Amino acid sequence: MDIRNEIKYLIGKKGKTLKNVCENISKKTNNAKFTSNNISTKFTRKTIRYSELELILSEIGYHVEFVEDKN
Repeated sequence: MDIRNEIKYLIGKKGKTLKNVCENISKKTNNAKFTSNNISTKFTRKTIRYSELELILSEIGYHVEFVEDKN
């Protein structure tokens, strides 16, 4: 599964849509460019920034965590 589908799955689990999440983030950050169309395009082109991903995850109650492999 790619990052776009993973995020959409997590958003769906919360009963929201990418559009709802992006609208909420846009209002909170006063960033008119944070739209579902822009974010979808970034997912497609694989150009989404870490900070954007953090905002999306935070909005739905998740966070990014790096875990060391146990080799």
